[in-house]
Amino acid sequence: MNDEQKRDVINRLKRIEGQVKGVQRMIEEDKCCADTLDQIAAARAALYNAGVLLLERHARDCVMEAMAEGGEGEVIDELVRVIKKFARS
Repeated sequence: MNDEQKRDVINRLKRIEGQVKGVQRMIEEDKCCADTLDQIAAARAALYNAGVLLLERHARDCVMEAMAEGGEGEVIDELVRVIKKFARS
Protein backbone atom coordinates (compact mmCIF):
# COMPACT_ATOMS: atom_id res chain seq x y z
CA MET A 1 0.00 0.00 0.00
CA ASN A 2 1.50 3.33 -0.99
CA ASP A 3 1.49 6.41 1.25
CA GLU A 4 -1.54 8.01 -0.42
CA GLN A 5 -3.61 4.83 -0.07
CA LYS A 6 -2.53 4.49 3.55
CA ARG A 7 -3.53 8.10 4.27
CA ASP A 8 -6.92 7.48 2.64
CA VAL A 9 -7.62 4.45 4.84
CA ILE A 10 -6.39 6.24 7.99
CA ASN A 11 -8.59 9.25 7.23
CA ARG A 12 -11.59 6.97 6.72
CA LEU A 13 -10.88 5.27 10.06
CA LYS A 14 -10.58 8.63 11.82
CA ARG A 15 -13.99 9.66 10.44
CA ILE A 16 -15.42 6.34 11.63
CA GLU A 17 -13.89 6.94 15.05
CA GLY A 18 -15.66 10.30 15.12
CA GLN A 19 -18.94 8.64 14.15
CA VAL A 20 -18.58 6.07 16.95
CA LYS A 21 -17.82 8.81 19.48
CA GLY A 22 -20.91 10.61 18.21
CA VAL A 23 -23.00 7.49 18.79
CA GLN A 24 -21.60 7.24 22.31
CA ARG A 25 -22.57 10.87 22.94
CA MET A 26 -26.06 10.24 21.58
CA ILE A 27 -26.54 7.39 24.02
CA GLU A 28 -25.15 9.41 26.94
CA GLU A 29 -27.54 12.24 26.05
CA ASP A 30 -30.54 9.90 25.68
CA LYS A 31 -31.10 10.83 22.04
CA CYS A 32 -33.78 9.15 19.99
CA CYS A 33 -33.08 5.42 19.56
CA ALA A 34 -33.99 5.49 15.87
CA ASP A 35 -31.53 8.33 15.21
CA THR A 36 -28.83 6.52 17.17
CA LEU A 37 -29.43 3.32 15.21
CA ASP A 38 -29.17 5.31 11.97
CA GLN A 39 -25.75 6.55 13.06
CA ILE A 40 -24.66 3.02 14.03
CA ALA A 41 -25.72 1.80 10.58
CA ALA A 42 -23.74 4.62 8.97
CA ALA A 43 -20.63 3.76 11.00
CA ARG A 44 -20.97 0.06 10.11
CA ALA A 45 -21.30 0.93 6.42
CA ALA A 46 -18.25 3.19 6.58
CA LEU A 47 -16.21 0.48 8.31
CA TYR A 48 -17.36 -2.08 5.75
CA ASN A 49 -16.31 0.25 2.91
CA ALA A 50 -12.89 0.76 4.51
CA GLY A 51 -12.58 -3.02 4.66
CA VAL A 52 -13.51 -3.35 1.00
CA LEU A 53 -10.82 -0.82 0.14
CA LEU A 54 -8.25 -2.79 2.13
CA LEU A 55 -9.39 -6.05 0.56
CA GLU A 56 -8.99 -4.53 -2.90
CA ARG A 57 -5.50 -3.28 -2.04
CA HIS A 58 -4.61 -6.71 -0.67
CA ALA A 59 -5.76 -8.38 -3.89
CA ARG A 60 -4.08 -5.86 -6.18
CA ASP A 61 -0.81 -5.54 -4.29
CA CYS A 62 -0.07 -8.47 -1.96
CA VAL A 63 -1.81 -11.23 -3.90
CA MET A 64 -0.50 -10.15 -7.29
CA GLU A 65 3.03 -9.88 -5.93
CA ALA A 66 2.88 -13.30 -4.27
CA MET A 67 1.46 -14.88 -7.43
CA ALA A 68 4.30 -13.38 -9.47
CA GLU A 69 6.69 -15.08 -7.05
CA GLY A 70 5.04 -18.44 -7.77
CA GLY A 71 2.96 -19.18 -4.67
CA GLU A 72 -0.37 -19.31 -6.52
CA GLY A 73 -2.12 -22.10 -4.63
CA GLU A 74 -1.23 -20.81 -1.19
CA VAL A 75 -2.05 -17.23 -2.17
CA ILE A 76 -5.50 -18.14 -3.47
CA ASP A 77 -6.20 -20.18 -0.32
CA GLU A 78 -5.20 -17.22 1.84
CA LEU A 79 -7.27 -14.78 -0.22
CA VAL A 80 -10.35 -17.01 0.03
CA ARG A 81 -9.82 -17.29 3.82
CA VAL A 82 -9.61 -13.48 4.12
CA ILE A 83 -12.72 -12.97 1.96
CA LYS A 84 -14.71 -15.51 3.99
CA LYS A 85 -13.72 -13.88 7.27
CA PHE A 86 -14.51 -10.40 5.91
CA ALA A 87 -17.87 -11.54 4.51
CA ARG A 88 -18.95 -12.79 7.96
CA SER A 89 -18.54 -9.35 9.49
